[in-house]
Amino acid sequence: MNVIRRGVRSIHTAVDSPRLTRFALQPPKFVEVEFENGSLYKLSAEYLRIYSPAVDSKIRSICGEKVISGRCHVGIMSAEPIGNYGVRLLFDDLHKTGIFTWDYFYHLGSNKFTLMRNYIRTLKKHGLSRDPPRRR
Repeated sequence: MNVIRRGVRSIHTAVDSPRLTRFALQPPKFVEVEFENGSLYKLSAEYLRIYSPAVDSKIRSICGEKVISGRCHVGIMSAEPIGNYGVRLLFDDLHKTGIFTWDYFYHLGSNKFTLMRNYIRTLKKHGLSRDPPRRR
């Protein structure tokens, strides 16, 4: 039953997302998105990279959990419009396969603190860090 509730909640959220009124790329550190309901979100490059909607070969699977670590200093190099529904972001670690829809930006913005807290807990749980590994 919880799975059904979560599924309905995610569908409901996507349908009820307000219309995007402004998208501003501030390379290399963040993206700013504003919506018609007045919500304004400043989303860091690290946050967008770890929650990229694409499958990536740099994701570690630990005990079935997908974890991206070491992206604290990642930057955004560019944004390419995709239709009238989103953008593809190119990160300086050469990740470029994720398409961020306006609805997904709204989801990331409105859940930013919870998602980031969960991410940090997951890193700690597996002994990983937001910082990139040191070169030898």
